[in-house]
Amino acid sequence: MSESLETVADYLAWGERRLDQAGLHYGHGTDNPRDEAVWLVCHALGWPPMLDHGHLAHRVTEAEAQAIGHLIEQRIGCRQPAAYLTRTAWFAGLCFEAGPQALVPRSPIAELIVSGWVAERLPPQPRILDLCTGGGSIGIAAAVYCDDARVVASDLSADALALARRNVAQHQVADRVTLVESDLFDRIQGTFDLILTNPPYVGRVEMDQLPAEYRHEPAAGLASGADGLDIPLRILASAVDYLNENGRLVLEVGNSARALEHLFPSISFLWLSFEHGGHGVLEMEYSDLVCWTPEFRRESAKRLKDVQ
Repeated sequence: MSESLETVADYLAWGERRLDQAGLHYGHGTDNPRDEAVWLVCHALGWPPMLDHGHLAHRVTEAEAQAIGHLIEQRIGCRQPAAYLTRTAWFAGLCFEAGPQALVPRSPIAELIVSGWVAERLPPQPRILDLCTGGGSIGIAAAVYCDDARVVASDLSADALALARRNVAQHQVADRVTLVESDLFDRIQGTFDLILTNPPYVGRVEMDQLPAEYRHEPAAGLASGADGLDIPLRILASAVDYLNENGRLVLEVGNSARALEHLFPSISFLWLSFEHGGHGVLEMEYSDLVCWTPEFRRESAKRLKDVQ
């Protein structure tokens, strides 16, 4: 590090320049080099990723400088998401342990939970299913913000569930969040007032074009057939059997939203809007699923047959 750097402000400016010059891709908690530099510098200093003017004047010790430099250069050299380097990720205002066992939590469903949208649509003592939970962020956040809810959080990956188990313990919700190893609904029992799910939904072309940062995440958490809809269709085909009559499904399909509309032109999907960014999240009530499930099942069965 050839520059003369003394304060946190100096190291933030240096880190931002280094990250910007490296042409990194953001999308795992930040969307620009300045915020990424704040995250990494704060982590190296052992601080939460929030700064005020008093912090900026802090004079950095030699050991702190080495830690900052190592973390910034590691981010540039290996192109891992910052969440994996720091082992932390923020979701719905909560801090989670992050690791390569699961995707870095970043679903816009967080806004639905924090804003009260979820709680306003639930009866007393609701049952919530977080399908494809990964590290547990959606289900845990739902339990924290809906403090009388009972949550089942499921995933096919035992490694992801081990991470989720640590996050459940960290947020002290083990009495209300049950983790289940299941291939979608295969081992799910009972019915729910709400199903929240951020499943794999990335199509083949998009998978081939993903930046390096995303290639450090488990491909099984992203890839979902040619058009990204293989797994979402399996969910749509079965969700009605796991919802109460006043229940609803919230399903994220991201950039595969257009493909879903093209596949079912007669369905007017309800796409939710977000103030803080995000798209491709649909809501379907039980009555709508009753109406359209036969079409979803035909398409899903056709795809399964083609695979066989």
